[in-house]
Amino acid sequence: MYYTISEIAKKIDLSPHTLRFYAKEGLTPFVERSQSGIRMFKEEDLEALFLIEYLKKSGMKLKEIKEFMEWCTEGDETIDQRLNMFKEQEQKVMEKINELHTALDLIKYKCWYYETAQAAGTCSVHNSITHDDIPENIRHIKDIMEAPLSMNKF
Repeated sequence: MYYTISEIAKKIDLSPHTLRFYAKEGLTPFVERSQSGIRMFKEEDLEALFLIEYLKKSGMKLKEIKEFMEWCTEGDETIDQRLNMFKEQEQKVMEKINELHTALDLIKYKCWYYETAQAAGTCSVHNSITHDDIPENIRHIKDIMEAPLSMNKF
């Protein structure tokens, strides 16, 4: 069964514009065209489109995704390159997740900070709060902020 660009866009929750952009960038060489030039997507194309979208969301550059898609068309002789690409991307995503966890902890700390200040009616309440008064799950953020540069202007 074949799908038009509008049908596949609805099916995978991407805009037809995005799918055309992917084609223009060479990310979808597997997509067939009808005799009149209309893009015709197969059911099997869904996995590749899903992969492209999530590699993009993971921070992978379109150039790298295109290279990956080309390797896929080259066959088994590019398995090593594909595996290495995914291992490198996995590492980048793990680093980003760690950064985001720290950012979330900082936000939680600042929520606690301002909730405490709001309840007291002043930020100076924190001048008398001890390290142990800070909730344990966000205490490490205070330590990070007071590290070498005393960055407590967050």
